[in-house]
Amino acid sequence: MDFSVGSIVEGKITGITKFGAFVEMENGKTGLVHISEIAKTYVKDINDCLKENDVVKVKILNIEDNGKIGLSIKQAIIEQAPAPRYTQPAAPSVGVGFEDKLARFMKDSNEKLVTLKRHQEGRKGR
Repeated sequence: MDFSVGSIVEGKITGITKFGAFVEMENGKTGLVHISEIAKTYVKDINDCLKENDVVKVKILNIEDNGKIGLSIKQAIIEQAPAPRYTQPAAPSVGVGFEDKLARFMKDSNEKLVTLKRHQEGRKGR
């Protein structure tokens, strides 16, 4: 397995502090995921997202001369996400009123919100 900067590896959470989480990787080395690198959204308490012994995928951001390893969970997730599929743009809505457009927007927004909540609940259930 490649343990160089930029590679994505699996690891287990071995410790949690208020500023980050320590992850032991497959090669036996430990790195730190800073609180700002856990999720794309603001994380107030790391314990809301992670717990000890969780297995996570991390991207190696840097390896310092003194052996410290900087890791990121959110960048590993972004790189593993499938490329967005191209969809044909909708035909111009001629004669469609504001209420119809608003209803379509609300439906799309709710669907995206449900998908996001399912994804977040799946991560918490590990």
